[in-house]
Amino acid sequence: MRGMSLPYQSPVAWQRADDLFIDLHKLTINTFPSFERYELGSQTRRAAYSVAANLVEGSERQNTGEKLQFLNVSRSSLAEVGYCVHVAKRLGYVNDARFKELDLLIRRVGAALNGYIRAVKEGRSM
Repeated sequence: MRGMSLPYQSPVAWQRADDLFIDLHKLTINTFPSFERYELGSQTRRAAYSVAANLVEGSERQNTGEKLQFLNVSRSSLAEVGYCVHVAKRLGYVNDARFKELDLLIRRVGAALNGYIRAVKEGRSM
């Protein structure tokens, strides 16, 4: 899909959120215990999907208030992803090194998303 040039693919926040979703999807399917694939794994995937999906929907809104509403939902979903990863670490589904990698990815998405929200508020977004 990255070969196509769709408007929402421009923001760095979406690109990073998309990568995070794919990474977490693979992680939860391939490494979580089978019983967790439908519990914590499913919730992690849904939250990570929501980050990227709300960025997509928000980027297409013409009204600034509506756009910000979707971007804020995306940011809230990112916080949920962070908690899911924290729980996965505490339960022993991810080791310390993998947790640090995921935490960095989550922080990078957050930084880009916060920058995008700031740009929207200042009228500098697309």
